Amino acid sequence: MSGILSPAAGAAINEVDDRSFRRLADRVYADCGIVLSDGKRNLVTSRLARRLRDLGLEDFDAYCRFIEAPDGAEERRQMISLLTTNVTKFFREAHHFTSLEQQVLPPLAERARAGGRVRIWSAGCSSGQEPYSIAATLRKVMPDAAKHDVRILGTDIDPEMIRLGRAAVYPDAAEAPIPPEMRRLMFGPAQPSDKVWRIVPDLKALVTLTELNLMQDWPMRGRFDVIFCRNVVIYFDAPTQARLWTRFAEVLAPGGFLFVGHSERVSGPAASQFGPAGVTQYRRL
Repeated sequence: MSGILSPAAGAAINEVDDRSFRRLADRVYADCGIVLSDGKRNLVTSRLARRLRDLGLEDFDAYCRFIEAPDGAEERRQMISLLTTNVTKFFREAHHFTSLEQQVLPPLAERARAGGRVRIWSAGCSSGQEPYSIAATLRKVMPDAAKHDVRILGTDIDPEMIRLGRAAVYPDAAEAPIPPEMRRLMFGPAQPSDKVWRIVPDLKALVTLTELNLMQDWPMRGRFDVIFCRNVVIYFDAPTQARLWTRFAEVLAPGGFLFVGHSERVSGPAASQFGPAGVTQYRRL
């Protein structure tokens, strides 16, 4: 690339300096709402140092200039991908899926069988374990879901996570604590020689995965009946959280359910639009 320095292969990248860290933190906040506190300095250095070497940049000041250039948008996406934390697993916070199965989905299944529309959104879906867990729960409640207007949307800011989710291959699923019935629904009959665990096609067909920055425009049309947004807003400051809860309230159907992470609570003006419906579970008033 023209204008990019080329340090020796394997050259050490120094820790991000104060000014560059502030520039990077401001850019990340402006682009996606994530707050990088001073305690994240080592994380920024460790996750971006290799990227700087790959680009042939000698320090973080040069990287800041690179991402702030007119053609730096694609690199900013790459940077956010590297800095976001993707921790997920199948049926995480199992009480939510018990509620989904016993309380939330049965009336939605009745509506769908009567010709109605049902939409579920997994916001911040990482590599797909959450929306596929939702889909397996849906299939348990409604084995004929594929015949009706029922769809699950999974979105994440990280394009690499979306790519992995679309592939729907989970080598670590053999050790995952998945209930046996759900395992069969998700992966089909297991074979002793199985080393690759693939989501079965009919369940995969219920789920659409796409890249989405929650801080930008949402292209979806129509309201959702259920929204999962768990362990996402903990990375935002209070004003950003309040705005996001309000936006969720706007796209959630009256009576619809919102599931949040174990350390999260709906706050700000949107709090008056939700009532408690279980542990870290809300219902749109």
